Amino acid sequence: MKIGKKNIDKESPAFIIAELSANHNGSIQVAIETIKAAKKAGADCVKFQTYTADTITLDHKSDYFKITQGTVWDGNYLYDLYKKAYTPWEWHEQLFKVCTDEGLEFFSSPFDFTAVDFLETLNVPAYKIASFEITDIPLIEFVASKMKPIILSTGVANFEDIKLAVDTCREVGNEDIALLKCTSSYPAPLDEANMMMIKDLSDKFNVISGLSDHTMGFIAPITSVVLGGKIIEKHFILDKSIGGPDASFSMDPQEFKAMVDSVRDAEASLGSIDYNLTEKQLKGREFSRSLFAVENIEAGEIITNKNIRSIRPGHGLHPKYLKKIIGLKIKKKISRGTPLDLSYIDT
Repeated sequence: MKIGKKNIDKESPAFIIAELSANHNGSIQVAIETIKAAKKAGADCVKFQTYTADTITLDHKSDYFKITQGTVWDGNYLYDLYKKAYTPWEWHEQLFKVCTDEGLEFFSSPFDFTAVDFLETLNVPAYKIASFEITDIPLIEFVASKMKPIILSTGVANFEDIKLAVDTCREVGNEDIALLKCTSSYPAPLDEANMMMIKDLSDKFNVISGLSDHTMGFIAPITSVVLGGKIIEKHFILDKSIGGPDASFSMDPQEFKAMVDSVRDAEASLGSIDYNLTEKQLKGREFSRSLFAVENIEAGEIITNKNIRSIRPGHGLHPKYLKKIIGLKIKKKISRGTPLDLSYIDT
């Protein structure tokens, strides 16, 4: 998978996305400053959401449209929330240019066909399907038909939902698919993160996998890369004090940078599978055990557990020989503290 200039594969570092969402709080200048701060904090990409209140829901005040799921948005009607949270479409071109100028990749989550058509005019390099849209098969089919990388969050999907979404992409010939483990709670508790899903998603569906994270802190992102995750998406805000619908579970620049640094350290610590020792490790073997004379031993004397022992450092004969040489004779006199050598032994 390639998004803009960034390759995303099983050998690459994790692709770290700063999700802008509603964190501009209605100000394009805040949005611009947020993008610039994301770059400084180590993000590879900024992701947007492309919808209007009218394209995503109805302006209707019945209980069907009132949020009561125990979220930070409870009590709001969907239309009112999205009217407050959306990113004006007339901002997109300018914000995408800011990303490019900052050396960041960018793409967006469309929520209906008109959003896809609009994003196509701006030549976005990829698309994201939000968790709550993973069952919108017509939308997924339309997005996948654009033959660009498609990233799907799985926050409210069961196995059959995920399979149907992936199959839909492949049926139109799009194999450029990534699946993100997501827990659609805001914020999400760590004990519901189920990070083991990251490897399973990759294995079962033969795709790049990663994490769209709503937990607090960055334990989950670090865990994701240890389990093979190659995409990390986290909500990003310039300053939590500006408020907004997503502020409470978003990372500020200092938190985001700490996450990025920790993820990169975790990746560095993974290294590779290599049983060969480095020069430093070989030098360190000097502190390992080996066979030494621990008493003065005369020529012709029998080797015993009393006069030869396995001790540090590692300059003598390998301890694996101890049983084999017990009862044999020493050829020449050796003094206490001498590392043993096979040439000293009458075999």
